[in-house]
Amino acid sequence: MNVWISLIASLIVIGGLVVGAAGVAGLAQYSHTPELLVLLGVVVPLLAFIAFIVGVILQVVKWGRRPVPFPIATVAGQGKSLPWIKASYFDAPYTKAGVVGRMALEVLTFRSLFRNTKMELHDGPKLAYGWQMWLWVFALAFHYAFLTVFIRHFRFFTEDGSVVFQGVMFLEHLDGFLQLGLPHVLISGFVLLGAATMLLLRRLTNAQVRYVSLIQDYFPLLLIISIAASGILMRHVIKVDIVAVKALIMSMLNFDFVGIGEKALAIGWMFYLHIFLVSVLLAYFPMSKLMHMGGIFLSPTRNLLCNSREFRHVNPWNYPVKVHTYEHYEDEFRERMIEAGLPVEKTLEETQEAAAPEEKE
Repeated sequence: MNVWISLIASLIVIGGLVVGAAGVAGLAQYSHTPELLVLLGVVVPLLAFIAFIVGVILQVVKWGRRPVPFPIATVAGQGKSLPWIKASYFDAPYTKAGVVGRMALEVLTFRSLFRNTKMELHDGPKLAYGWQMWLWVFALAFHYAFLTVFIRHFRFFTEDGSVVFQGVMFLEHLDGFLQLGLPHVLISGFVLLGAATMLLLRRLTNAQVRYVSLIQDYFPLLLIISIAASGILMRHVIKVDIVAVKALIMSMLNFDFVGIGEKALAIGWMFYLHIFLVSVLLAYFPMSKLMHMGGIFLSPTRNLLCNSREFRHVNPWNYPVKVHTYEHYEDEFRERMIEAGLPVEKTLEETQEAAAPEEKE
C-alpha cells in the first residue's frame, strides 16, 4: 500500500506543479500581467540555477571529505595477486590505465548494468539466473537522449553564427534527419519520453522493483516525463514564438531587463510551464538520486586501483594497539588451564626445559 501512496503522492505533486504553472501563465497572458510571466520565466529559473550550482558544489565537497584510506575492491573480477593467477584487467584494474578504461566503459556504456541478471525459482526447486538486457537498453536510450536534448537547447543560449551554435545546429540536423512534418520531428525528444515511460512502467510492473520504490524514485521520472511531454507539445501542438524565447533568454543571460515584460508577453503560456518544470528539476537535482551523474566519478569502487591482494594497505590513522597473543595468554594461565583440563600447546615440563638454558646463561 505504501508503494501506491508514493506513486499517488508523486502524481499529486507533479499535477499541482503543472496546473499551477499553466494557470499562472495563462492568467498572466489573459490579463496582460508581465510581472507574473517574468517571475515564471526569469526569476524562478535564475534561482533554480543558483540552487543547482550551490547544491552540486556542496554535495561534491561532502563526498570529497569522506575518508577513503585504501581501495575498496569489488568482487566482479579476480584481483592481481600471484604471478600464475590471471587477473581481470577491467573488473579489478591494478593500473591507472585500467581504472580509466573501467570508468570509460561504466560512464559511456553502463557496463555493470549490462551484466544485470534476474533470479527465478523454478519447480524442483531449481534456482535459475537469466540475463536482463531491457533495463540496460532503456537506461542507455534515456541517458543519451537526455544528453542530446540538453545540448540541443544550447541554441537558445549562444549567439547566432558562433562555433557552438553551428555545432548545436549540426547536432539538431542529425537528430531530425527523418524530416517528418514541419517543424521536423526531433528523435531525441520522443526517445527520452519513451525511455522514461518504460522505466516507470518497469518500476510499476516488476513486483521486486515496485516493493523497493519510494517517492524519490517516482517523482524524478514523472517530472522528466512531464518536461519531455511539454517540450514535444510546445514544438508540435501548442506552439510558441521561438524568436521571442531566445530574445528573453539572451536578455536574462546578459542581465538586460529593459523591455523584458513585452518580450515575456510575446511568448505562449506553454513555454512558462516547460521552463518552470525544468527549474523544479534543476533545484531538485542536487538532493536527488540524479546526482549519481557526478557521484560515479567519486565512487571509490570505480576510481581506485583494485590491488588489495597485491599490496597490504594500512589505515593511516590506526592507533597502536597493545597485543596480547595466545602464547602470552597460555604462559600466564598454563597451570590453571592444566588444572581445569583445558588443552595447552606446551606442558609445564617443556616450559621449564625451555627456560633452563636461559637461566644458565
